[in-house]
Amino acid sequence: MTTSGADTEKGKRTMDATPAEDERLRRWRMVLGADGAESTGRALTGRDAAMDGALTALYDGGRKPGGRVGAERSAGLGASAPSVARWLGDIRTYFPASVVQVMQRDAIDRLGLSALLVEPEMLEAVEPDVHLVGTLLSLGKAMPETTRETARAVVRKVVEDLERRLATRTRATLTGALDRSARASRPRHRDIDWDRTIRANLKNYVPLPGREGAGTVIPERLIGYGRTDRSVKKDVILCVDQSGSMAASVVHASVFGAVLASMRTLATRLVVFDTAVVDLTDQLDDPVDVLFGTRLGGGTDINRALAYCQSRITRPADTVVVLISDLHEGGIRDEMVGRAAAMKASGVQFVTLLALSDEGTPSYDREHAAALGALGAPAFTCTPDLFPEVMAAAIEKRPLPIPDTGR
Repeated sequence: MTTSGADTEKGKRTMDATPAEDERLRRWRMVLGADGAESTGRALTGRDAAMDGALTALYDGGRKPGGRVGAERSAGLGASAPSVARWLGDIRTYFPASVVQVMQRDAIDRLGLSALLVEPEMLEAVEPDVHLVGTLLSLGKAMPETTRETARAVVRKVVEDLERRLATRTRATLTGALDRSARASRPRHRDIDWDRTIRANLKNYVPLPGREGAGTVIPERLIGYGRTDRSVKKDVILCVDQSGSMAASVVHASVFGAVLASMRTLATRLVVFDTAVVDLTDQLDDPVDVLFGTRLGGGTDINRALAYCQSRITRPADTVVVLISDLHEGGIRDEMVGRAAAMKASGVQFVTLLALSDEGTPSYDREHAAALGALGAPAFTCTPDLFPEVMAAAIEKRPLPIPDTGR
């Protein structure tokens, strides 16, 4: 075999490369894939070659995980399940969990792997995350009974991880907001905390005429024992769009609904909707049951959902309604905005979230977002970490902490 002068020179340059240059060539080779082998002159071996193979199987056109390069993509993937299972094991070996989740999501979208998630063996091989939960829920009745228990275990792991991350901070933030809200109201005489009331009104001290050194405090603001009052102080209604594009929001809303329902000072209702409306409040003690009670992928009738929520409001001044939707309305548009306006006028705190997720702002109906914003209910995307602050602001009836990037 003969080699050209160019090949010889390329090989010499590679051999003479410093460690830093070699690492740079290695990274470019990994980024460019097999097509970069010639341009970088860098061969991959060992772990690098295995990582490159896993990436090539997913991102090089016309090749399925575990299949041959250049193999024609077919509509059914059932026969390739063992190869896919090996590929899922490989990516968990070679990449961190955050990267594995992205690659799994891409595999589901690009290669139609959702069909394989009805097999228990496949579910046991994947890395659980919010997007996987959304995919499982969208499968709905297509999932056989033999897979449902495995699917519930996957969903429960994701839900428990979210609860560990979000529950403590949510309860602490909202408890403080409820206490401040209660102290700001006008307490009954027997509930007045006179020590804090006097200290809060010292600026209103007035000397008594004719009595040197004597005076009185005029209590312009009364403070009650808000922290010891365990009665329900606020009603919260989460109204969640369960159309296919809102999958991550449905997962997070279910977890937050369970957390809010665990607080005795809140009366929490969870309503999910597409073209139909389903009240899942009686399942809030277990967010996994809530999620399996949803039906992702239908149309959208926001007006109908708001009508149902409106019918359940008994204390408007003490109610917070959170509409989580991309606002693509399939029902009566003018009535939807009119219902939101009526709730606002009655004293309800109305919050509109285009998404409750870490994914950024989704596609949404800008005309409806502007109409709600004009009512004083600005529509914005909210991350799960920001949600407790949004709820605290709504409870205290102060301006919402709207992120600049989510307007």
